[in-house]
Amino acid sequence: MTSSSAADGRVLFEVDPGRRIATITLNNPRRRNSYDAAMRDELARHLDTAAEDDDITVVLLRGAEGVFSTGADMNNAYGWYGEKSSNGSRSAHARPSQRRRLTVDRKSFGFYHNFMGYPKVTVGEIGGYALGGGFEMALMTDISVIARDTKIGMPATRFLGPALGSLHMFFHRLGPVVARRLLLTGDIIEAGAVEHLGVFTETCDPAALTARARYWAEKAARMPADGVVIAKEAFRLVEQSQAYQGEEVASYIFHAYGTNLQFAPGEFNFVKTRAEHGTKEAFRLRDQHFEVPEPDIR
Repeated sequence: MTSSSAADGRVLFEVDPGRRIATITLNNPRRRNSYDAAMRDELARHLDTAAEDDDITVVLLRGAEGVFSTGADMNNAYGWYGEKSSNGSRSAHARPSQRRRLTVDRKSFGFYHNFMGYPKVTVGEIGGYALGGGFEMALMTDISVIARDTKIGMPATRFLGPALGSLHMFFHRLGPVVARRLLLTGDIIEAGAVEHLGVFTETCDPAALTARARYWAEKAARMPADGVVIAKEAFRLVEQSQAYQGEEVASYIFHAYGTNLQFAPGEFNFVKTRAEHGTKEAFRLRDQHFEVPEPDIR
């Protein structure tokens, strides 16, 4: 078994050539395996390495210390756009131009597009939290194994509204009812609540998660590698014709527009709140703002 990692060790790559399985681990547990642009780019490089290795049939994607991923790191909400001033210096508070947003969003959606159309079997070992971009990756895996108590959702809709992207994928994978519920409320729910809908390949007890994900990876790895590649291309053709035509472009365009929202009095502005109170307190205030008590119907 061979292994490697990024320079800072936040993305780990391990190959088991005897079983034809590569394992990629998001290794940022201090931030619940949230990722920044550098981590995402490193993940993409490891995916490319596995894709180009004829001896690998399956990629197992997981997170360190029992947490899959809480998505993009929001400690620097505009840091993803890498906005620079005219003199070349970076401004922490500068709002990026719309053209910059579109350029960066196109690259971001390119990553998810490539992951969806990936030529090897992808298996997700999903536990703890799968939120935001982490939830998107969980839904994009070919075979998804998730612990029943895993918290899933798109809380970023509470920053920008539901026009953030991958709308085609949410509707296709979740179904229109669950997709609308999660995107229009920003609710975080447990995976066990949608077990009956068959959103994930297998929903299991947390203690069994690693073993079950490994089981599915080893099972898929016994398939003919060339047959897998052909099937994956066929799957993508069917999905493109059924659900995705034109929607990928629409998704990143609307996301870029959405990141320049204007907020009315009484609406929650995460970026402004984060600047005033810090990220941790901004998350607390966000959830407090969106909390609506269930009605007492007794």
